Amino acid sequence: MIGSKEDRRDRQSRLVQYIMDTLHLHNTYAAGYFICEALNFINVVGNIFFIDVFLGGAFLKYGTEVVRYSGMNQENRTDPMIAVFPRVTKCTFHKFGPSGSIQKHDALCVLALNILNEKIYIFLWFWFIVLAVMSGLALLYSTVIVVLPSIRETILKRRFRFGQPTGVSNVVDKTQVGDFLLLHLLGQNMNMVVFSEILEELSRRLNDYMHNNLPTAPSTLEMSPMYPSKDKFPKETEA
Repeated sequence: MIGSKEDRRDRQSRLVQYIMDTLHLHNTYAAGYFICEALNFINVVGNIFFIDVFLGGAFLKYGTEVVRYSGMNQENRTDPMIAVFPRVTKCTFHKFGPSGSIQKHDALCVLALNILNEKIYIFLWFWFIVLAVMSGLALLYSTVIVVLPSIRETILKRRFRFGQPTGVSNVVDKTQVGDFLLLHLLGQNMNMVVFSEILEELSRRLNDYMHNNLPTAPSTLEMSPMYPSKDKFPKETEA
C-alpha cells in the first residue's frame, strides 16, 4: 500500500504475470513443504518411542499414570515418578579398615537430581503429546488440501472479513496444489485489499489464457526492469 496507485498497480501486475509465467511449476515446492510436515510428525513420534526405550518402557504411560496418581486417595496411591526416578537407593561404600583391609558399608543414598528429572520428563511427556497431536492435525490438514479443491477455495475466502473477490473459485479451479500454496503464503504476508485485487486480476488473466490459449501480457522478462537503464544517462567523457 506504500507509494502511488500506479506504482502499486504495476507491482501487482508484475506479481500476477510471474504467477502466470510459472503456472503449475510449484508442485515440487509444495511436495517438499508437505514432506517436511510429515517428517515433523515422524520426528515427534520417534522421540517418544526413543525415550520410552531409554526409560525401560515406562515413558508411554508415564503422563497418564501421574494424572491418575494425583486423583487417588493419599493412603492407597503409589507415586509412579518414584518408580521411574527413585529418590533413595541402597549404596555400597568401600573403605579401608583399621588393619588396612577393605571394608564394605551399606547405606541409603538420596538421589536429589531425580527430583528434578521426574519433573523434566513429565513436562516432556505432555509437550511431546501436544506436538504429536498438532503435527498430526497439520499433516491431516495438508492431505485434505491436496485431495479436496473445495477446501482450498474455502481457505482463500476465509481470508477476507468483509466481502470476497469474485475470482476465487475460478482461480482454484484453474490452478494446482503448488499454485494454491504460493497464493496462500502470499496472502499471509500481504494486505487484504491488495491480495483481493491480485486474485481478481489473476482470475481475469486465467480466463483470457484459457480462452485464447495465449498469454495476455508480455513475459516478466520482456517487461521494463524496476531499476533504471544505463542508456538513460549520458556517458562520461574522458578528460
